[in-house]
Amino acid sequence: MSTLSKPNSTPATPSREPIRVLIADDSAFMRQALSRLLASDPAIKVIDTARDGKEALDKAKALKPHVITLDIEMPNVDGLAALRAIKRECNPAPAVLMCSSLTTAGSHAALTALRFGAADVIAKDASNVSLHMDDMRDDLLAKIKAIAPTWPSPVGSGGPSLTPFVRPVDNTPAPTFPLAPSHKFKPDEFDLILIGSSTGGPPVLETIVPALPASLSCPVIIAQHMPVLFTRSLAQRLSETAKRPVQHAEHGQPLTPGTIYMCPGGQHTHINRHGTKLALTMSDEPKAELYKPGVNVLLSTGAKACPGRILAIVLTGMGDDGGRGAAELRARGNCTIIAQEAKSCVVYGMPRAVVTAGAADLAATPEQIATMLATLGAAKAAA
Repeated sequence: MSTLSKPNSTPATPSREPIRVLIADDSAFMRQALSRLLASDPAIKVIDTARDGKEALDKAKALKPHVITLDIEMPNVDGLAALRAIKRECNPAPAVLMCSSLTTAGSHAALTALRFGAADVIAKDASNVSLHMDDMRDDLLAKIKAIAPTWPSPVGSGGPSLTPFVRPVDNTPAPTFPLAPSHKFKPDEFDLILIGSSTGGPPVLETIVPALPASLSCPVIIAQHMPVLFTRSLAQRLSETAKRPVQHAEHGQPLTPGTIYMCPGGQHTHINRHGTKLALTMSDEPKAELYKPGVNVLLSTGAKACPGRILAIVLTGMGDDGGRGAAELRARGNCTIIAQEAKSCVVYGMPRAVVTAGAADLAATPEQIATMLATLGAAKAAA
């Protein structure tokens, strides 16, 4: 059903300019620790540090970083206020990686930051951060490389003359739109809806989940790469606007028609079949899957457990989680698979993996996905 564009056969030569990073944190220890971790990668250069939101804004304007790591809790001007000012006043606007405390309050603030335009969030456990800094390294480096934008310095900006940071070109074709935005699914067309997302995913979920109609008759399961406190907060936030109940999924929980389940962070969610009923179980297996909850795991177990019609949606995110699972789902047949359209992604990694696997039926923006989901119960609602 999909129509894919042909890859560009002439790859561009990536620039050697490192990713320029500004670190903003009120803790001297955190500024030093983050600087040390980032300095371990030659592709990244820490250009300066800031002690509060005002200093971060001033240095962002003067130094033109590609990425800012921005603590949420800072004196004078906090991270959320600084984020809004940076997005409003910096040209070009850097990508912002929020550093959030691993607390309930921190998770709520992190989701607000993503709504305000932060590209991603990394959690820090304030109680024992010194013991786990090295554990953050791989995640921190991967996130910065994934969200770093590409741009030349604006003409007449007065800032430093930067060579644009350019990622190596991936020639995997991006999908076009084989279905019109006005395409409508039929009411009760699916028996199960599976959604996977990562970097940039929460704001997209806040767009598409409220579109699910009140008359929806199938379960919906969402796997978002986040720590468990964050997925719990995200479930609470989605429940405020969703027309159907949203639950933070629990081990052994049976699937109820019309209920939306958020997979808990830190472990994989498996779909299992018991007679005619579907249920969820949580496990650390397979350990080889890097991200928890894994989208591959969700789609793969869904393909095995559900004999009916499945709709799978893979949204923005770094890495390739979801590609293999989508291929397994495609092999079983009787499914529709949507990959988020490239230009609307914060990071076109996971949707690209689905396309590369030959599993995507179509690509769509978040708004188009929302429009299509809204039709799943339109006929019943009008009856």
